[in-house]
Amino acid sequence: MSPSETASQAAQAELARRLNVSAEQIQVVSIESVEWPDASLGCPQPGQMYIQVITPGYKVTLSAAGQRYEVHTDLKGRAVMCR
Repeated sequence: MSPSETASQAAQAELARRLNVSAEQIQVVSIESVEWPDASLGCPQPGQMYIQVITPGYKVTLSAAGQRYEVHTDLKGRAVMCR
């Protein structure tokens, strides 16, 4: 499986978990390779500290039930949604 496929699957799984739906109900709209400035994957949480290292990954745009969502991933399959 390619890194982009891993990222797509991780993003779909994260959104499915948050929406309490099956991953099959989520479509990938786009996937863009990015280099996040730190380990927060572009979504730092207040009060948290992150390793300050360039982290390669993907910005995945998904669609579910007529809404669009953005999920950030690293190359290892970790996925986060910014709030």
